[in-house]
Amino acid sequence: MIEKALTSADVEFVTTLHGDEPVSFHVLLQPRGDQADRLLRAIDDLALGEPAAAAREGETPEGEQARDAGAQALEVSLQALRVAGGEADGRLIEDHPLDALRALVEEVGADEVLVLTDPHYVEEFFHRDWASRARHKVGVPVLKLFSHSRV
Repeated sequence: MIEKALTSADVEFVTTLHGDEPVSFHVLLQPRGDQADRLLRAIDDLALGEPAAAAREGETPEGEQARDAGAQALEVSLQALRVAGGEADGRLIEDHPLDALRALVEEVGADEVLVLTDPHYVEEFFHRDWASRARHKVGVPVLKLFSHSRV
């Protein structure tokens, strides 16, 4: 489960987690503009010492623009995973991301879930972030990873 395009460092990290063991990736991406409200994102930016990013939160695409950007980020991520030697498919999710994640885990018989996001301090503090909530829903181990880029 991701919220933006994977960086090359992210791809290298997730594709080497299991050594030479063959893996396949089923990627869910929720467009950033629809996954958290602006105030929480701005607080996260401030907590990371990035006041300029907090001021730009109002520029985050929403609605159709967020879906278009999300579709492009998903395609870039899937291609990068495939180039790195993994099997990869994916889809955008707009509503109820954890329900979609649980359904996907059941559908493909996943062994584990990777949640790769930027830090979200407010949600993490209250255990309302995706990884914390997924641990109670999906029935397989959930590994929380932080993206290597805040772009």
